[in-house]
Amino acid sequence: MTRVAAIQMASGPNISANLSEAERLIAKAAAAGARLVVLPENFALMGMSEVDKVKVRESDGKGPIQDFLARTASRYGIWLVGGTVPLVAEDANKVRAACLLFDDKGKRVARYDKVHLFDVHIEESGEDYYESNTIEPGNEVVVLDTPFGRLGLAVCYDLRFPELFRRMVQEQVEIIAMPSAFTAITGKAHWEVLVRARAIENLSYVIASAQGGYHANGRETHGDSMIVDPWGGVLDRLPRGSGFVMADIERSRLEAIRRNFPALAHRRLPCTLP
Repeated sequence: MTRVAAIQMASGPNISANLSEAERLIAKAAAAGARLVVLPENFALMGMSEVDKVKVRESDGKGPIQDFLARTASRYGIWLVGGTVPLVAEDANKVRAACLLFDDKGKRVARYDKVHLFDVHIEESGEDYYESNTIEPGNEVVVLDTPFGRLGLAVCYDLRFPELFRRMVQEQVEIIAMPSAFTAITGKAHWEVLVRARAIENLSYVIASAQGGYHANGRETHGDSMIVDPWGGVLDRLPRGSGFVMADIERSRLEAIRRNFPALAHRRLPCTLP
């Protein structure tokens, strides 16, 4: 049994302040027994404009945000999923939204670049989001061994694309870390049902860490960070505000569910209809 936590924040344009808040919450989660902690998307920076992240992008393996993640993981003896970090892209005017995993010694052991980019118009609020203007998409699925099980990494808008998670199943995923920053409107409509659906259909734990609250740039994010078990049960959640959620991941429960309800083994592709 492993205790895991998802951090919830309302990050702003001051990187130093955001990192201080992240460490404060990580320290509390670690003190409560968490061995794996997931930070939300954009934990280090929610800029006043989308180009702000391009201005502070870091080279792969070098920079203050990455140094913070390595140092914090080592200091508190935890495995740490670093939400997203703006890393150098091939396009000089863009970044890679990289989700980085550090082990409890502070060594980086995985990098996942956000694949699906949020280019949408939200009619109810008149908000427009065009992540592809400043973010270069990734193209690889990342699942790896950890002391807690096979861990898969995904980010925010990825949640809407079940085929990504089916690819994770091919890699024997058992736990999915999902750093996010859902808008208030899309979150209210879809966040919980999508998080629980990904857990249920893939018979996996989902650790969904979210931005939650009002931001200096005028944006409002949904929050409701949660940890969901492979049967779709919400083990813990935080509707609004800064803080963290925590739960125990039980490999024996996951194995029992998959053994007694072997839906993953029942898939038939392509499906032939009568």
